[in-house]
Amino acid sequence: MIEVVGTVPGPDGRQRCPWGISTPDYVSYHDEEWGVPVRDDHGLFERLTLEAFQSGLSWITILRKRPAFRSAFRGFDPAVIAAFDHDDVERLMDDVGIVRNRAKILATVGNARAALDLAGGLAALAWSFAPTEPAPPPRVGADVPATTPESMALAKGLRSHGFRFVGPTTAYALMQAVGMVDDHLFGCIARRGLSGR
Repeated sequence: MIEVVGTVPGPDGRQRCPWGISTPDYVSYHDEEWGVPVRDDHGLFERLTLEAFQSGLSWITILRKRPAFRSAFRGFDPAVIAAFDHDDVERLMDDVGIVRNRAKILATVGNARAALDLAGGLAALAWSFAPTEPAPPPRVGADVPATTPESMALAKGLRSHGFRFVGPTTAYALMQAVGMVDDHLFGCIARRGLSGR
């Protein structure tokens, strides 16, 4: 169902995106992290990995498993993950704290290796696809796209460097998560400018 409402009052009475008030986990993620610019390789790699694991699942599932993911993937350090071998993959497949999807686990190891091969780093590559001009603030959830020309280009660029599980929708979710775009609704307390971000 497409969201047709604008911001709604959160538990403290302040206006937020409707999805950002559905659980305490979402309130924290919405207010403190989603849309805040992340410009380091380590942070970008974590967000890219989590967005890839989210594909086909709800984000709250991934968010609640994030501490286990961080532990299982050794803090999302690409240099450490790039050295994972068969035994590490099997360890991850036995870890009930994470999403045990062999294809996504193998993609994460491959993506870590691909990230290390980038001359300028993952953050520099990803941010090179950020829109040059901000889009008008979305007023309702239906105004937020699932993909954009920039996310299609980012997905294509990542795939050209050997990354997997990075389609245009995942790429756009990454762009939202790391602040390349600001899709907080008009009037939301977390929208840049309103929140002082």
